[in-house]
Parts: sequence; structure tokens; C-alpha cells
Amino acid sequence: MDARGAAGSGGSGGRGIAFCLLVLVSLFVASEALPALAGGEEGARKISLDLKSLPAWAKDLLKLTPMAPEPTTSAPSAKFPLVLAANRTRRPDVLDNFRMYGGGWNITNKHYWVSVAFTGAAGFVLSALWFVSFGLVLGVHLCCRRGMGTKEGGSFCARRICLALLMLFTCAAATGCILLSVGQNEFHEEVLDTLKFVVNQSDFTIQILRNVTDFLSSAKTINVAEVYLPPEIWNEIDKLNGELNGAASILSEKTNESSEKIRAVIDDLRCILIVVASLMLLLAILGFLLSVWGHKHAIYVFIMSGWLLVAVTFILYGFFVILNNAAADTCTAMDEWVRYPQAETALSNILPCVDEQTTKHTLYQSKEVVRLLVNMVNIAVFAIANSNAAFQNVFNFYNQSGQPMPSLCSPYDSQLNDRQCEPQEVSITDAPVVWQNYTCEVSVSGLCISSGRITPDIYFHLSEAVNASYALYHYTPLLLSLQDCRFVRETFDTITTNYCPNLEHDLRMVSVGLALISIGVLLCLILWIFYANRPQREEVFAPLSEVKFAPNSNISVRIDVSS
Repeated sequence: MDARGAAGSGGSGGRGIAFCLLVLVSLFVASEALPALAGGEEGARKISLDLKSLPAWAKDLLKLTPMAPEPTTSAPSAKFPLVLAANRTRRPDVLDNFRMYGGGWNITNKHYWVSVAFTGAAGFVLSALWFVSFGLVLGVHLCCRRGMGTKEGGSFCARRICLALLMLFTCAAATGCILLSVGQNEFHEEVLDTLKFVVNQSDFTIQILRNVTDFLSSAKTINVAEVYLPPEIWNEIDKLNGELNGAASILSEKTNESSEKIRAVIDDLRCILIVVASLMLLLAILGFLLSVWGHKHAIYVFIMSGWLLVAVTFILYGFFVILNNAAADTCTAMDEWVRYPQAETALSNILPCVDEQTTKHTLYQSKEVVRLLVNMVNIAVFAIANSNAAFQNVFNFYNQSGQPMPSLCSPYDSQLNDRQCEPQEVSITDAPVVWQNYTCEVSVSGLCISSGRITPDIYFHLSEAVNASYALYHYTPLLLSLQDCRFVRETFDTITTNYCPNLEHDLRMVSVGLALISIGVLLCLILWIFYANRPQREEVFAPLSEVKFAPNSNISVRIDVSS
């Protein structure tokens, strides 16, 4: 899963996302109280807020309570070593003098691949033995021209048995061709479905990274009450966005490249299997008919073709046995890795997940930023939008009126625990829509000429601030799921549950089909030679010209067998 690596490269894993959150902290809580709030005619006049002249509720908000102490986390539990798919992968290792391999599933270990390749050795050995032995027998037979038929005595029974066996083996070969055709079609579709799922998961990860960078970019221009991000922080955000965009681009490029290669290999493999199934089915049927009709010269052409095709089919059988075992090993390994998240496995080196303590720290920071950002927005809501005439000595008004505007609901309390919104509060997701109803129409001078609590300009800046908090609230848990590999584990769990059983079943069907074709056509080749070379002088019927009558005697019929 390259998604994990790409996400990790955005600011060195957990530290990168933590730094992103710290940047936003510096944006919104650079000081203990905001020095100014925007307002007034055309938004050009600035207002300085005097904390002493505000009521208690406004003072509490403007204080922006400092960040709560981070909860102490228990020491991370010690990881224990776990050999993935240990039982499945115990196979002879050719590189280790045929000792049993005990390293489990590990695609970085050459001994694992050698042990898997050994499972297909039977197909390769049978292919070599068949090619050499049948080639020698066929060569000797063609050179010596020795008939392989039965003697005249008992030939009728022998031919009938031979014909019955030939029909049986031809049917077996045809059945294998059908299984191969059905299996390869289902295997092709299942692989493409699995690939599509993985690509969709990768695209989902890329979209998360892009959304985060978009919200970070918009954070550079956010101003609530004329407070902007300092230029030096802009440079840091640009740098972080560059890293996240680079990670997303690399992930997108690698995903597209890998998916295209896999599709090409699967399509080529499908073509090979279709050609083999078609040729073998045609060979079995025509060979059966030609052997029954006794066309010796034509049948030898089919025998030569079958000799080569059977060798190829044995090789394909060995290859698919390897593929079947490798797929089953991988599915078992993924399932065990999902079930034992604290284990140190071969997948842990390929997918270096961030430890639990780091992800908890990052999540804590994101929650604190969301809480402080909501506090900052509520300053503008209470101190500007809902300000009354009693504070005319503090604020410049833009003729706001109407029902008080609901404040923004913080999803977390002061201890960063989840909290429910109060009836007079509006959630982060609904705030932009609800606040639009409190927006007034403004004159050229920037004053409200209709009922409303905020001008369109203030509404725009408040919405931007809410969107930034929504980005952290919504996307930080998803980024954390990439850090601690929860996202990858969920992906693996879906693959092992929904895709692996079908893939293994389809691979077994292809292997069984290839085995039936190989054995069926192999036995057919032997019987073709025997049946095509049966004695032709033992036909039941003879031409009418061969019938002769004895003179001056009773009519009798004699079948001339000398011809």
C-alpha cells in the first residue's frame, strides 16, 4: 500500500501533520487576546478592544484559554514478533538444501520466493519429462515404422476398449478446456475488481491530501477581525503544501503506473489461456475424429502439435500453482496482520506505521486547534455581530439588527472530550448555511440597509475560518488513519473478506482445468497412435466387387482379405 508511504512523506509522518497543526495554532492563537477586530464603514476603520469594558462572557472568550495539558499516555505496548502465514509457508527451500522454510510470508526474502516456486516444480518437471520421453518414443516409432495395433486375435475387443478410453480422455480434455475458460474469465474479472478497489482507495487517500492542502492554502488568506497570517508562516505553509502535494503526486503516479502494468499482465495472461483452451479443445476433438477415421498422416500432425502443447500446458499449470500459493499466502498474511496490530511482522517493515503515542499526540493537537479556532470565531460573533448599543463606546457599528446570531459549536470541551451542541449553537458543518440567513444587504458605504447581523464580507471571512476548522475536524482523523495504518488495515480486511476467497477459487479452477487438459490430451496422444495404427484388414464390411460365387455349388459368400 503506497498510500501509507505517501502520507508519511508529507512532513515526515506524524511530525509533518503535527507541524501543520502547530502552524495553524500560531495563526489563530499567536497572542493571548486578539489585538483588533475589523468593522466600521467599508471595513476600513479598525477597532481596538478594551477587555476591561466588555462583559464577563466576552472577557472569557477573548482570553482564549491556553491549551490544556496534554493527557499523559501510557507507554506503548511492546510489540511481539509474529511470523505471518507460518503454517502455509512451510515448504522445502532449494537454497537451503531442501530444509523446510520457516520465515513465513516475506516478499523481501528470496528464500520465501524459492519455496513458493518449488510448489510449481511438479508442472515444470512433468513438462520436461513429457517433452523428452514422448519425443524419444515418437522418434523411435517414426523411424522404425512399427505398428502399434493389436494382433488379429482379440483385436475387436481391444479396439472397443481403446475407443471407449479415447472418448473418456477426450471428454476429460474438453471438460478441462471448459473449466479453464470459465476460470480464467472469472479470475480476470476478480483481479480487475480487486485492482479497481485498491485504486479507489489510493484515489481516496490522494483526495484527502489534496483537500488538506487546499484548506491550508485558504488558511493563508483567512482574516477574522483583520488578523492575518504572518508572511514567515506563509512560507512554512507553502513548504508543507509542497510536501503534501508531492506525496499526492507520487502516489497518483505510482498507482497509475502499477495499475496499468497489472492490467497489461492480466490481459496478456488471459489471451494466453484463451488460446491454449481453444487450441486444446480443437486438438482433442479433431484428433479423436481423425484417429477413429484412421487418417494416419493427418493424425501425426496433430500428435506433433499435441506433444508441444501438452508441454506448454504443464508449464502453465506449474505457474498457476505458484500464483495460487502466493495469493493464498498473501491473503493469509494480510488477515493475520489485521488481527494482530501490535505484532512485529514482515509487513511492519513494508508499512512503517507511526506508533500509537505519536498519533494520539497529533490528534490532541488537532482537537486543541479546532477548539481555539471556534473560540476565535465566537469572539467575532458575540463582540461584533451580536453587539448591542450598550457597547457603542467600544465598537463602531455597521447598523446590524435583528435576531442574535447563533454562536459556533465547539465539538470539544476544555478537556478535549467530545461534547454535544447546545440549542443556541450551530455546528461546524451547518454554520455557513445558517449564518447566511443573518447576512444583511449593504450600501455603498458598507452599512447594512436590511435586517441582519453580519455583512457579506464578514460572513465570507467567518465561513473561511469555519472551513479551516472543519478541515481539521474532518480530515485529521483520516490522516491519522494513514499514519497508524488503520486505513491500510481496513483495506486489507476488505480484500481478505470480499476478494481473496473468490480469487483463490478462480485460481484453483484454472489449475484444475490445466491439469485435466494436460492429462487428458497426454493420454489421448498415446491412444491416437494406437488407434490410428489398428489393422485395417479386419473391417466388418468389404466392397461388393470382392464378393465371389463358387460355380456348380450352393451360393456362398467369401470375403477376400488378401487385399
